[in-house]
Amino acid sequence: MLVAAAVCPCPPLLVPDVAAGAAPELDGARTACSDALAVLAASRPDRLIVVGPGAEQGLERYPAGAVGDFRGFGVDVDVRLGTEAGTGSWPAGAGPLPPSLAVGAWLLARTGWADAPVEGLAVSERLEPARCTEAGRELAAQAGRVALLVLGDGSACRSVKAPGYFDDRAAAFDERAARALGSADTGALAALDEHFAYELKAAGRAPWQVLAGAAEGAGLDGRLLYEDAPYGVGYFVAAWS
Repeated sequence: MLVAAAVCPCPPLLVPDVAAGAAPELDGARTACSDALAVLAASRPDRLIVVGPGAEQGLERYPAGAVGDFRGFGVDVDVRLGTEAGTGSWPAGAGPLPPSLAVGAWLLARTGWADAPVEGLAVSERLEPARCTEAGRELAAQAGRVALLVLGDGSACRSVKAPGYFDDRAAAFDERAARALGSADTGALAALDEHFAYELKAAGRAPWQVLAGAAEGAGLDGRLLYEDAPYGVGYFVAAWS
């Protein structure tokens, strides 16, 4: 059963070594992420599952101890999913963590996470909503007390300098997503249109819908801790408990 969730953005720029001189621009987001992770720790989970975009197709699972790095972004920073290898329920042998899960691993290490075993799940940005919510229900059933760290960004089309250039539909999409995340509205998250989200380069759509499936019937309340669009990309932090 899902007992808590933290929703965080996943730009590698959250890692100060990657952001370099621009690091202070995301200090607010980092602080909010730490606050959201504190909610997870307070929920006393039996298992924490980190969910983020990055699978080439469908779903890709990563066991505790899976490693990643940020060398592709020009810095020599290594991360590990959890503190010990081999404690997860999924088989070893997974490849390196995709960037979103690497950011999640970095956030956990930054806050000194040691409250429950950690596993990872990467989701394809094109995975259909019904399969996302089904995967979420499967995650919630894995242990008596499951917590999720859900990584994902909103639209990447909020300004002319954004990765997807400017799209006048992007702000409204992000507003709907922020409202759903802040109120733990699983129905609104599940209803996000996959094709529209893909056009707006909203990588968080599929992970958020995994969360929606996991939270069905859990009766969780949500709080939006951060909302902004630096660099023309929608970033949200929320805590569900």
